Amino acid sequence: MKVLKFGGTSVGSPERMKKLLDIIDPAERQIVVLSAVSGTTNNLVEIAQAYLSGDKKKAATLIAILKDKYQVFIKELFAKPEYLEQGKEVIDYHFNLLTGLANDLFTSIEEKVILAQGELLSTTLYYVYLKEIGVPSVLLPALDFMKIDEDNEPIVDYLTHHIKPLLDKHSNNNLFITQGYICRNSFGEIDNLRRGGSDYTASLIGAGIRSEEVQIWTDIDGMHNNDPRIVKGTKPVARLSFDEAAELAYFGAKILHPQSVFPAQKYKIPVRLLNTMDPKAEGTLITNTSEKDQIKSIAAKDGITAIKIQSSRMLLAHGFLRRVFEVFERYKTSIDMITTSEVAVSLTIDDTTYLTEIVEELNRLGSVEIDQNQTIICVVGDFGAEKHGYAARVLEAVKHIPIRMISYGGSDHNMSLLVQTTDKVEILRSLHSRLF
Repeated sequence: MKVLKFGGTSVGSPERMKKLLDIIDPAERQIVVLSAVSGTTNNLVEIAQAYLSGDKKKAATLIAILKDKYQVFIKELFAKPEYLEQGKEVIDYHFNLLTGLANDLFTSIEEKVILAQGELLSTTLYYVYLKEIGVPSVLLPALDFMKIDEDNEPIVDYLTHHIKPLLDKHSNNNLFITQGYICRNSFGEIDNLRRGGSDYTASLIGAGIRSEEVQIWTDIDGMHNNDPRIVKGTKPVARLSFDEAAELAYFGAKILHPQSVFPAQKYKIPVRLLNTMDPKAEGTLITNTSEKDQIKSIAAKDGITAIKIQSSRMLLAHGFLRRVFEVFERYKTSIDMITTSEVAVSLTIDDTTYLTEIVEELNRLGSVEIDQNQTIICVVGDFGAEKHGYAARVLEAVKHIPIRMISYGGSDHNMSLLVQTTDKVEILRSLHSRLF
């Protein structure tokens, strides 16, 4: 059984939603995971923010605007009056729910309920469309089997235990439709897997049912060897290992959610990245193995802040790094890169929510310097300890650009450089020219 995930652009219009059947084979048993229609989640975030700020009038206006978009959407999606009426009932139900929240005390719980409506709308409308054209399918509510624990980690065993009876109940059906992104938390409340979580949903379902393959369908033909928005002549990478794909996703490759490969990797489920707009393109296959002795791809992660802590007390002092890390742990701020010397530690973060408090505490350990507007450039490939020459090629390509930090050897698959964001375009193009 395969799991197919389609992103927001793949269901972004009635025409694209209809064309999913060019890819989905109703004769083959599969689970289809849908994101919200493109733009919907952003609109829902605005509605939630209006409610949180107490501006119910603004929330009502935003809800009305979004509902109008869906009224237009269903008129193009459905051809028969009876199914158009069903589409209207779906829309009325979800938008009445959004409007009704104005009567309640609005908390983060209600905010999560709002954010869940996009996927619930897209899947239910698609299910009704399949009924209209006579394609049998089953609508599987993700809230019945997708759950996270108190640490916001998905529970794969729970998923397996609850989804298998649902599939067995409909053993004569091949096509199952479910929502990406949404789940329940440890209290049973509606929650989510954070932005981009539909990829994660597909990978978790693939792991939970031990799927033969997970397919992630987007609007680009696989993971490219550089950012095609910046660099001309990029090409899709045919094969990546799970580790390589995870590095690229974390360090800026937007096609894949950073966490999404881990469940599939654990259970050795192949993941294929494919293009809805060009279904015949081979895309990228992600498995446990990959081609050796190659540099595969380059990615860039913006919004990085570099922090340097310098202290003469660090010289030969055990426990110094522990005290540094404890500061970031207290403020739940993760570290991307780190380098050390005899008297200094340099590291990077991408979340500056508690930067002021972090710097205040670090000042007790030594003098602190902050550099903002930085970018991490990540070069991914086969960088095992026995390999030679790759680092030299990377550094030769960027010798004319100031480098703030270099991280090499922490992973067999990644060499990272920290540069000023203003140098990002030049360094991506220079690396591409030299490496590919």
